[in-house]
Amino acid sequence: MKILTVNGGSSSLKFNAIELPEEKELISGYFEKIGLEGSFYNIKINGEKVKHEVELKNHMDAVECLKKELFDNNIISSLDEIDGVGHRIVHGGSKFNKSVLITDEVIEELESVTDLAPLHNPPMVACIKAFRQSMPDTPMVVVFDTAFHQTMDIEEFLYPVPYEWYTKYAVRKYGFHGTSHRYIAKKTSELLGRDDLKIISCHIGSGASICAINAGKVVDTSMGFTPLAGIMMGTRSGDVDASIIPYVMKKEGKTCEEVVNDLNKKSGLLGVSGISGDSRDIEDGIAAGNERCVIAQNIFCKKVANYIAMYNNELNGADVIVLTAGLGENSADTRKGILQYIESLGVKLDESVNNFRGELRKISTEDSKIPVYVIPTNEELMIALDTYEIINK
Repeated sequence: MKILTVNGGSSSLKFNAIELPEEKELISGYFEKIGLEGSFYNIKINGEKVKHEVELKNHMDAVECLKKELFDNNIISSLDEIDGVGHRIVHGGSKFNKSVLITDEVIEELESVTDLAPLHNPPMVACIKAFRQSMPDTPMVVVFDTAFHQTMDIEEFLYPVPYEWYTKYAVRKYGFHGTSHRYIAKKTSELLGRDDLKIISCHIGSGASICAINAGKVVDTSMGFTPLAGIMMGTRSGDVDASIIPYVMKKEGKTCEEVVNDLNKKSGLLGVSGISGDSRDIEDGIAAGNERCVIAQNIFCKKVANYIAMYNNELNGADVIVLTAGLGENSADTRKGILQYIESLGVKLDESVNNFRGELRKISTEDSKIPVYVIPTNEELMIALDTYEIINK
């Protein structure tokens, strides 16, 4: 069966076509600057990437280009050959604890939680509608970034704020990157041949979150009501004292929204280093002797390590630590930096095997108290597998 996976943003659309159950990627692509000047998209097939510059006025234009690429590259000869479409969406609120078949009622529910993700959900819902309009006879599934975390106990997801904020306004920890953490839990269990593992999953990329998982269920996770909470990220601050917001508002004459925007887009590695939110640029800065890059890297590694230590305590001793996503998979320096701060847990890095990118590999020594693995994540495959399972029920 051919399954199409779709990850729509406000001005972007990422897709993969995957053959199941073989788990073979047929084609992938990324549309950028939708509705903006200079729009374009890249297609990757058979290991080769081709860029196309084209006007994309809206997501429907992107969908039409996507379909054309499927035909032109002989992925399909008819739209009927697409057996299902899986859509990633950031927020499902408390209602959705698993992926579901898309119906008019599901779309209404998604639109009802727009307040919880005003920047993310509306463009994703628009993308879903564009696909339903273009492929009305194809079953479609929505996969939620928040769903995997709905197994948290109330003691973990409830904030110590007035209880009425939770009952009236749904203020609570939701957690994100759930599709990635769920894939890591699945892959780690398969790798080690156990379904009762206590896993600390570290999704560390431009956006980053840590997740404590016990026997396939989330115990706790670092992101909160929004993806701004938790560890320091590329441009996000992570956890900070909330009183900073009104303080900076007064000092700089900014609105609350402007300060929160600064915390989301001008903080993290970018804010501390002053040069970039991209870890590759930070590492280049360190090599050039940039002191602020050194500070930014050290803060980041310490923040990740502190969450690992906390979650090791919550799990009463983890069975395995997994590093994944952009930094986890590709930055040997970041991996080393994180693990050096959790040596007190008995974790030992095998430096002789740490210099690699994008591979599944054990990087801890044999006498490390907690084994550490690097496992490349695959959110697209997780979306495709959910879609495959639901449409075959």
